[in-house]
Amino acid sequence: MIMQLPFKNRLLILTLMISLSSCVISRDVPVPHNTMPATFRGTPITMDKSIATLPHRDFIKEEAVIQLIDSAVLKNYDMQIALKNIEAASVVLRQSRLGNLPSANLSITASSSRPSDNSLNGLTVSQFADTRHIEDYNASVGLSWEADIWRKIANQKNLAGATYLQSEEAKKAVQTRLVSTIATGFYNLVMLDAQLEIARKNLRLNDTTLNMIRLQFKSGQVTSLAIQQAEAQRQLAAGLVPALEQQIAIQENALSILTGVFPGVIERQVALNSLKTERSFATGIPSDMLSHRPDVKAAELELHRSNALVGISRANMYPSLTISATGGVNAFKASNWFAIPGSLFGVVGGGITQPIFQRKQLKTQYELASIDREKSVLQFRSTVLHAVAEVSDELIRIEKLEEQYSISDTRVKVVKEGLRNANLLFKSGMANYLEVVTAQANALQSELDLTSIRTAQLIANVELYRTLGGGWR
Repeated sequence: MIMQLPFKNRLLILTLMISLSSCVISRDVPVPHNTMPATFRGTPITMDKSIATLPHRDFIKEEAVIQLIDSAVLKNYDMQIALKNIEAASVVLRQSRLGNLPSANLSITASSSRPSDNSLNGLTVSQFADTRHIEDYNASVGLSWEADIWRKIANQKNLAGATYLQSEEAKKAVQTRLVSTIATGFYNLVMLDAQLEIARKNLRLNDTTLNMIRLQFKSGQVTSLAIQQAEAQRQLAAGLVPALEQQIAIQENALSILTGVFPGVIERQVALNSLKTERSFATGIPSDMLSHRPDVKAAELELHRSNALVGISRANMYPSLTISATGGVNAFKASNWFAIPGSLFGVVGGGITQPIFQRKQLKTQYELASIDREKSVLQFRSTVLHAVAEVSDELIRIEKLEEQYSISDTRVKVVKEGLRNANLLFKSGMANYLEVVTAQANALQSELDLTSIRTAQLIANVELYRTLGGGWR
């Protein structure tokens, strides 16, 4: 419904706008409180700052890893896409800030028409203007402004703002994931180097043992079964070498892709044994994750977006007030078009539009927006729950891996000593070939297990850093 408003009612309209603008048609749902536990499982209450506040350059000590991360931040395609998303959201945000400004349109028209001689227009023109043509020349500027009575424009600004901040959090999430993935890949690469060296060393030892058994076979001290057993153990160690070389090449390719370059060799001048693992980290309190973890912050922003969408869909069901003004010059002769003030004209009007019959579409949109808002609350709680669980998992993993490493390290020392004794006894004829082969197999497996546990410790440290929300600073 649209109606023209006379000039004398402008004060009434202004009063109505002020009173209506104070109405709240949709109350925002706040971010849920008490969603965090006081501490992480198994950790005491501490006021220490979380390691998530540390830049990755301060947390990760290996310069080779830092260089890979720096390259990924600049060249990784996922990171570049995230930056483009921020750029797009920024454009929408800037545009939304102009929502309270009136829209303006410039119109310039010129027309000439010849009415029928027998029509009313034709008879009138020929009688009073002594012409057969009707000319009209118009130049005007029109302004239109919608009063934000129901905070629809304000909610549109809130929606654009929350979307922009979500794109920022998405970029942070990409960088956090890049930091942990690259560090994990690098540590795996160093572990594979160590395992390859262990396999080659064990292969050389197997060759020595096999030669000794062959000499004993020639002298009749052992049977051909001894040679077969020793050969089988050697082939086991030999088969590890190409398998590990394959894994090394694939891991190098994966790291290259993450850093935005074609697959190639990854430079590393560090050994697994030289990498130190921290025994304890400051985790802070769980509520810190609200400001550190990008996914938790994004879930919180999603609730803000949902609030804005509910407000917009609710406002669409209420009447909208539009005030318009048009002014310019108008004449029936081109020579008088810009004759001022004679050609000046102006029109001011106001209109109220109330949706009446929309086949329940507007109400359905509002109901769907309300349901989505409820879902965003549940999603926020779920995100927080999983975030706390991830931190707790890594804390437990770090603690238990330390125990496993201590046990595995002791085992390596025992089997190395057993292998040395087995070789000495075998050379002196006091041990048979099976004892030597068994000792070699135990030594190979225990050393490989130790490197795996050491690498798992390094990765657990990085994963704890990520789960706490570190890596994007």
